[in-house]
Amino acid sequence: MSPSILKAKQYIEEQEGCYRIIGKRVSLDSIVYAFLAGQSPESIVQSFPVLTLEEVYGAIAFYLANRPTIDAYLSEGQQLFETLRQQARENNALLYQKLYGIQNSSS
Repeated sequence: MSPSILKAKQYIEEQEGCYRIIGKRVSLDSIVYAFLAGQSPESIVQSFPVLTLEEVYGAIAFYLANRPTIDAYLSEGQQLFETLRQQARENNALLYQKLYGIQNSSS
């Protein structure tokens, strides 16, 4: 039997500042947050049936190999979300007052 040359398979691509599973619309963020919440790769596949178990393990391996960079990326995303959320509250103050008023009165 002749030795074969194995290549490392890529599972993650970066497009327009977003990390995704290659060929899928699932973000790396989704998998990492599930993984950090304690979900097993098998349960992550159940949550994202478009993914294979191999792709989930590949995404987790990518995260672990690039943890400082991906953690910084996730932190930037959270900061952007909070900024946009605060802007939405300021721009739609009456809507939020009504939402919270309804929510508080029904509690």
